[in-house]
Amino acid sequence: MGASKRGNNVPDNGIAVGVSVRVYPDTDRERLGVVVEDFGESAGLSVDVGGHTIAGAARRWGVQLGDGDLVFVDSADLAVG
Repeated sequence: MGASKRGNNVPDNGIAVGVSVRVYPDTDRERLGVVVEDFGESAGLSVDVGGHTIAGAARRWGVQLGDGDLVFVDSADLAVG
């Protein structure tokens, strides 16, 4: 499957719901998990009201880690595997 550009304009490189991934690959924070949600086009925009940021930008992917924790990350924070 070829890489596409969606959501936060970073190629998804085969990342999809149900795929095993490494979160924060090649760092001391690396963890293994499975993608459980793709927020696609709704990710990447913060909510600003009257010059104040009410909510930061949403992350593209929901990943359930091997220990059961759930994290939300962008495509740049993931690698298949």
